[in-house]
Amino acid sequence: MEINKSDFLCSNSDWEKCPKPNLPEYAFIGRSNVGKSSLINALTNSKKLAKTSGKPGKTQLINHFFINNSFYLADLPGYGYAKISKKIREEFQSFTLKYLENRENLVCLFMLIDLRVPPQKIDLEFMEYCAVKKIPFVICFTKADKLKKVEIEENTNEYKNFLLKEWETFPLNFTTSSTKKTGLEDIKEFINEHNIEFKSKKKKKKY
Repeated sequence: MEINKSDFLCSNSDWEKCPKPNLPEYAFIGRSNVGKSSLINALTNSKKLAKTSGKPGKTQLINHFFINNSFYLADLPGYGYAKISKKIREEFQSFTLKYLENRENLVCLFMLIDLRVPPQKIDLEFMEYCAVKKIPFVICFTKADKLKKVEIEENTNEYKNFLLKEWETFPLNFTTSSTKKTGLEDIKEFINEHNIEFKSKKKKKKY
């Protein structure tokens, strides 16, 4: 799938004010500074669609983008950044969780994890939350270009072994690099397949 059109739609902190849920939607979340905005820009071949910053915690609202006039991407606030007030952190958490639990057209949540970092408690707890709430998600390991091939394999296996202590299966995952475009075609193909499935289900509901 080629992405040849991408537009910013809106920013808000209220899931009920999100775009009409008539098209498939894919959201991106992860610890602050994990590379969410960079990955969205790389996927859409745009340098400025999603705002990037060297300062963690830049994304503080739910940002929606309209892609190929056929589906939505949502950039969610990062979590786990300590240099914002507890009150603001709690506000982020509240409206983000409400979005995840109520957004009826959310096809999949891409959970971004820095592949250079060992398994973090906050990431594991969030995966558990998604599993309990039955929110479909996949793992996107980011910043693979910062590692050697053997380190990528070792770090991925570390996560796999860690999760399989509690989980029956290891979630579907993508190894990515926004800089070198690694894994982007796999993600786009995943989205394309689910777009087709979404449209098929929508047609069946009409009849």
